[in-house]
Amino acid sequence: MTAPMLEVDRLSAGYGPIRALDGVSLEVAPGELVAIIGANGAGKTTLLMAISGIVPSRGGEVRFEGRRITGLPPHEIVRLGVGHSPEGRRIFPRLSVRENLELGGFTQSDRATVRRDIEEACDLFPVLGGRMSQLGGTLSGGEQQMLAVARALVGRPKLLLLDEPSLGLAPLIVAKIFDVIAGLSARGIAVVLVEQNARAALRLASRGYVLETGRVTLAGSGKDLAGDRRVRDAYLGEG
Repeated sequence: MTAPMLEVDRLSAGYGPIRALDGVSLEVAPGELVAIIGANGAGKTTLLMAISGIVPSRGGEVRFEGRRITGLPPHEIVRLGVGHSPEGRRIFPRLSVRENLELGGFTQSDRATVRRDIEEACDLFPVLGGRMSQLGGTLSGGEQQMLAVARALVGRPKLLLLDEPSLGLAPLIVAKIFDVIAGLSARGIAVVLVEQNARAALRLASRGYVLETGRVTLAGSGKDLAGDRRVRDAYLGEG
């Protein structure tokens, strides 16, 4: 069997007295798309931020390609190949689209490589190619989400953490973004997808995990989870 690219082992994290994650364990193989579903407040966003070093862990550890990354600063984790497109997009509104994308390539010392990576990102999201000089804050919500994903891809991640990429977007934009996400594994990029659209996430994912109050309560293939009565009742609106 292929060794996991990402291993989360009994990870706990929180904010002040609040424990948002309580002993979470999961694995992601190279090139695999894994979905994380759960209700609001289940700990999904905290999980991604703990993996990428934004939220410090309180127990357990995270290993990437066999190396323990728990406790490393976020920029070092990015350098190792972990990209993160956060909830709410978090683009720089007063910088141009090009400048936002260039910041995504901060780990690359070769500017020509960054330019090529930006061109590849714009091939995935052609609308960005016509907006290069436009300020990020003037883009539509869908365009900002495309920019957030493209910026993360410019960093050449081996693993991409995606947090709610479809939230608040029109169906046509959602379909475009999901098409790009589905194609990432063909490029060898593993994905951890946190997504409120559980049906779409499980359709894309080879495997998935259900988080409830900071703990993994169910795990299995995307197909099996989509067919599980508990998942269908709670997250697919088929009760």
